[in-house]
Amino acid sequence: MHTGRRYSPQEFFKWTFRDTLWILLIATVPTALYYFGWHFLALPWQPLALLGTGLAFIVGFKNNASYGRIWEARQIYGSVINDSRNFAFLVRDTAGGKQSPIVKQVFYRHFAWLTALRYQLREPRNWENTSRKSNQEFLRTHYRIPEWDGKLEEVLGSYLEEKELTYILSKKNRATQLLALQSEQVAALKKEGHINDIQWLELQQGIIRLIDDQGKAERIKNFPYPRNFASVTTYLMFVFILLLPFGLLREYDKLGEGTFLEGYSIWLNVLFSTIVAWAFHVLDTIGESSVNPFEGSANDIPITQISRMIEIDMRDMLDETSLPQPIVAENNILM
Repeated sequence: MHTGRRYSPQEFFKWTFRDTLWILLIATVPTALYYFGWHFLALPWQPLALLGTGLAFIVGFKNNASYGRIWEARQIYGSVINDSRNFAFLVRDTAGGKQSPIVKQVFYRHFAWLTALRYQLREPRNWENTSRKSNQEFLRTHYRIPEWDGKLEEVLGSYLEEKELTYILSKKNRATQLLALQSEQVAALKKEGHINDIQWLELQQGIIRLIDDQGKAERIKNFPYPRNFASVTTYLMFVFILLLPFGLLREYDKLGEGTFLEGYSIWLNVLFSTIVAWAFHVLDTIGESSVNPFEGSANDIPITQISRMIEIDMRDMLDETSLPQPIVAENNILM
């Protein structure tokens, strides 16, 4: 998540540099051909104006849907924060207090759950955009993704006993199985008489809320923005950018009639066609880069930072003095 006041012009320029060169080339070629006498290339601008109007609505709809997905993802991780704290209070105050080994085991298993969940949410999907060259270049120069740099088993090893670690690593959905172990632990506490029925019910409700949070996050991760809408936007955007300079040729040629620009005003077509096409393309790209809020882009929900914050809060509840360092933004990017 970008935490600065805004993206700098330099960041935007680097991010869109490749696409801008293509747009500039598309605008230059028909303009040059028209200048050298190929006047038959000119198209009427009215159909392009209608296409641009429709495209503006489609891009706006897509960006609105993208914002809805990223805002929902932030709400989900807001629930993870609150539900984690509530669960921690219940465990600490019903299962033996701050010095209890059982309480510490449950707490550390929860840290393992946060870790397994964020690693699962960072796994790539076919429809995500982090593999694009522009995004890869921005990633290399501005930030890093901790889940891609470190191995899950090494991180989980600092939270789980060796037997549990081996068991969890043998499972496909490790986050789910860690919550299942928490449920088994709570059931064992009830069976052994450490907690009563009401306390057991409250703890189970806490685990259920965490399962709901995980399921909501997985739904966004595993269900993309519908590919039919995304495909239509892409195809119409390509047609619009390709035809736009052809539709403005006559207009910019006429612009200089009777002035000192006569015969040369046609070259303004390169500048303004590029600007208009760039604006449409960048708005579409912004929506596409925000539509998958867990993929690892600079616009993602900072699930690594949130997980670390929860861990610090819960360790503090046990009066631990050796707390991990909070994660800070790197080049205004918080992961």
